[in-house]
This record gives sequence, structure tokens and C-alpha cells, in this order.
Amino acid sequence: MEKFYGLIGRTLKHSMSVPIHRALGNGLYRLYELEPDEIGAFVRDERLGGINVTIPYKRDVMKFCDVISPEAAEIGSANTVVRRGGELYAYNTDFFGFSYMLDRAGIDVSKKKVLILGSGGTSLTAKAVCAARNAAETITVSRSGKDNYENLTKHRDASIIINTTPVGMYPAAGVSPLDIGVFSQLEGVVDVIYNPLTTKLLYDAETAGIKHTGGLPMLVAQGVAADGIFFDREAGYDRVEPILASLHEDMRNTVLIGMPGCGKSTVGKLIAQKTGKRSVDTDDEICAETGRAPAEILRSDGEAIFRAIEADAVKISGAATGAVIACGGGVVTREENYYPLHSNGVICFIDAPPEELITDGRPLSLSRGVNELYRERLPAYRRFADVTVKRRQTPRETAEAIMEALKDVR
Repeated sequence: MEKFYGLIGRTLKHSMSVPIHRALGNGLYRLYELEPDEIGAFVRDERLGGINVTIPYKRDVMKFCDVISPEAAEIGSANTVVRRGGELYAYNTDFFGFSYMLDRAGIDVSKKKVLILGSGGTSLTAKAVCAARNAAETITVSRSGKDNYENLTKHRDASIIINTTPVGMYPAAGVSPLDIGVFSQLEGVVDVIYNPLTTKLLYDAETAGIKHTGGLPMLVAQGVAADGIFFDREAGYDRVEPILASLHEDMRNTVLIGMPGCGKSTVGKLIAQKTGKRSVDTDDEICAETGRAPAEILRSDGEAIFRAIEADAVKISGAATGAVIACGGGVVTREENYYPLHSNGVICFIDAPPEELITDGRPLSLSRGVNELYRERLPAYRRFADVTVKRRQTPRETAEAIMEALKDVR
């Protein structure tokens, strides 16, 4: 009788658990989307070898288990269940994963006031970790509790904020559960969300120069710990960082910006072919959505209307993962475009001399002059860019230079 392994939850289409466990050698690991009334029969199936559990079943699954580990009992939720000798054992490897994430980011909760957003299973884990690490005070914020989003100002002295809610998660990215500017003593921000890689909450912390971390390290570390439990073997904790780096590279977008005519589309396709990622062109997205080419929209409707259409295309394109995104030349003229491109991507500026740029069919380059346009946009290109690469003689050479430069970006 072949055993089965996997992850149960209600909505799992964006889960990264399968590649984590396959990297650990478990080719039987699958995703199982279940309704609440299906959990009991599923976990009681004698073929079950081991499962991970995610939202919203981390507490519900415990009532079907025969043995509850001390850490799962103390936390009040379980994310790992294994069958041994006909009995179901419940564990919580999120405790280790959460601890690993804090240590990796250098976020110290000891003797600090901590705000935990959300009251679900992961919130309970965060609270237990903070208690074990001697947090001075831990406040759980919920929508309807005594500490809620309407009275957060009374906790403006919090040092650490931990988000365990889905607010800001793909596909509803770009929103934050709170304004970190309210917290004058803030020194650490944790968001257990891992898609997007940089949530709006984390972006605000990054902008403010505050230590921060997303949830991908926690996901990988708890998965490694769960694998050890599934197969009753020593967990391969030395695998956490290599798997994390691989997942991050797979998820990360390569975003190309630069002047019209610098070759972004061609270079982007070459990088996509080399890396196996999907090629996306925001101008093509605009054509598909409107039925008109960008040049036509610029000529007939004007730049302001085109930029609004382009901003929508940027939001959609930037929300993807594992893509190479070639952007229109003027994408940097709107500051609002930065976060959608930054949230899952590393932004590369292809810097080409104005005299070498192709201007045919490019209304703004022709009407305003390519030299003036370059001087006007150069500060914005530099502000958006994580990496700047001078255009080489051929698109292939430029693509190779970008891929080489990206090796140093983490």
C-alpha cells in the first residue's frame, strides 16, 4: 500500500510546498484542497504517510489526531500530521520555521513589545515563539477584539510588527494591513506572506530602513523539519538555504527598463529562453487589453491616458512570478509603477547611448527628441534600477551581461 504525502488546505494553487518537498526527495508530495467536512475522512485514510496543514485547518485537524506533541499542544495548532503504528501524531514545525526566519533577518523580540496581526494558527505560533524568546509584551490584533485596527494608536510604542493575516497576499497585493509610520519605535517587521516576495508592508519597512523579512524562509525551514518527521530521520537543516535560494530565483522576476529602442523586448526574450522563465512585454499586454498599439494610443489619446493604461498593465505583469518583464520606455515616469515591479522583481536598467536608439514608430522620441527624453528620464531610470548594464553590441551580449550582473543580487 503506497503512502501519500502532501499539504491540505482550502486554497492551495499558489503554494510552494511541492517544490520544497521534491527538493528533499519526496516525489509523492501533492496538494489537496479540502472542504471542512472532508478533513476527518482524509486524515483517517490508512494510506496517509504524512501531511502538512495550512489555512484554515491548523487547529481543526488536531481533533482527529491521537497524539499531540508538546509544542502543538502549547501553541494550540498543528501544521504537520504523520501516521505511525495506526495512530495519528500532530506536530508544529512552524515554531522552528518562524524562529529560523527571525534569526535569519536579525530580528530580536527579547524584551520588546510585539504586535501580532491576526488570530489564526500562525498567529498562535508567532505568539509562542515570542514568549519563548522573552518578549516583554505580545499584543494580538484582530478585526473585532479589544485590540483592533481602529485603536492601534494605543500601541504606537511597539518595536516589532508581525503580520499573520493574508492582507497584501497575491492576487490582492499592493495593500498593507496598517501604516507603519504610526510606530515611532519600530525596529522589525515580519510578514509570513511569501507571494509577493516583498509585500507592501515589507516595502514600507524597507523604505524606512527597518529590518524586515517575508515568509519564504519560514516556509522552507518548517518544510525541512516536517520532512524529518515524515520519514523519522534527522532533518536536513543544511538544505534550508540552498532550497530557499533556488525558490527565490525561480519566483523572482527580471524586470527590464530603459529608453524606447534600446532592445528590451529582444533581450527579455533571450533571457527568458536561457532561464526557462516566461517572457512578458507590457506593451504587448496593452495591445492585448485595448486592441491598439501603444504608439497609436499615444498619438490619438495623449500621454496621460496611455500612462494610466500602462500602470494597469504594470500591476498585472508585476504580480506574476518567474517572469522576464520588458517594460515600456516611459514606465519610470510614474512613481506608482515602482512597487508593482519591485515586489517580485529585480529591476535592470539597460543604458544605451541616445544616438544609438531606434526612434522609428516611437512618437515621444520623435516629437520631443531622443536626447532630451534621455536626459529627462535618466534620474528615474537610476532611481528604479537595482542593476545598471550598459548595452552591448548585440542583444545576446546584453542578455549575458544582465544575467551575470544578477548573480550578485539577492
